[in-house]
Amino acid sequence: MLLPNILLTGTPGVGKTTLGKELASKSGLKYINVGDLAREEQLYDGYDEEYDCPVLDEDRVVDELDNQMREGGVIVDYHGCDFFPERWFHIVFVLRTDTNVLYERLETRGYNEKKLTDNIQCEIFQVLYEEATASYKEEIVHQLPSNKPEELENNVDQILKWIEQWIKDHNS
Repeated sequence: MLLPNILLTGTPGVGKTTLGKELASKSGLKYINVGDLAREEQLYDGYDEEYDCPVLDEDRVVDELDNQMREGGVIVDYHGCDFFPERWFHIVFVLRTDTNVLYERLETRGYNEKKLTDNIQCEIFQVLYEEATASYKEEIVHQLPSNKPEELENNVDQILKWIEQWIKDHNS
């Protein structure tokens, strides 16, 4: 049976992981958090002192995921998206969060001031939405609000309906 691949992207702290895990448990699709994968497999290419975090080796990430993506049925969660092959995804969801809500979430994570400011600006200027529309066909890129629990539930329901419809359309 053919299953769709879904990309969840957006600024750190918008709720990609919460949404991805919830979707995976309700849809049976496989959930992959690229940050966790990189940590487990050491898919890094150095360290960024300024942001106090390792630098992702994008080519190795793509190599690592390619077979699973070809098989389908994968939900990928990452804050960047321009290095993934376009053919991988059937739909892309960019999560958006009000900056005051996002600020609190990132502060709770202990982000340093520069990292906090840059991520808030990233959200204000829709950097990841623009990256997504530049990297994928515009009709498959959708923005979802991600501020409160009701929106999470609504997003899960909407995406589950989309998955169900996609499976019907591609397996009949």
